[in-house]
Amino acid sequence: MPWLDLLRPCLDHPGPVTDLDVTVLQAQAVRGIVLDVDDTLVPAHEQTISPAVIAWINQLKTLGPVWLVSNNLLVSRIGDIAAQLDCPYICGAGKPSRRKLRQALQGMNLLPEQTALIGDRRLTDILAGNRLGMYTVLVQPIAPPRWQRLRHLEDGLINCLLRTWS
Repeated sequence: MPWLDLLRPCLDHPGPVTDLDVTVLQAQAVRGIVLDVDDTLVPAHEQTISPAVIAWINQLKTLGPVWLVSNNLLVSRIGDIAAQLDCPYICGAGKPSRRKLRQALQGMNLLPEQTALIGDRRLTDILAGNRLGMYTVLVQPIAPPRWQRLRHLEDGLINCLLRTWS
């Protein structure tokens, strides 16, 4: 796979996770899900999960196990979020490193191609998932990110690269 393709999600969803229809993942034969946390499920500076996210996660669980894999190092914060969702979790993932994703896959007893990775960043979530061969879904942040200008710059540069060298 050409290196730029590693930045392309399998599905570029135009809204937040709560707008993602679970049947889309079911149609891809997804049997397990790895979710990013910060700005995907909850704003990076918050800890309380919205009722909409809880309802969506409960639908997602009908497909198979759901794990939270976060680059965040705050074990107490990510652990509290995971407890609210009743999901196993891994902190300090260092995405785009694949090491912690492999740990989650092992915990689910699934192969990468049976699993979806859903996140809001191409350079971390999508790159890591594509490097393993997972079904990757790029979603919009659940709320405007704290560093919104930087995120717009990052996304703009990546989109320019993808258009230029496609």
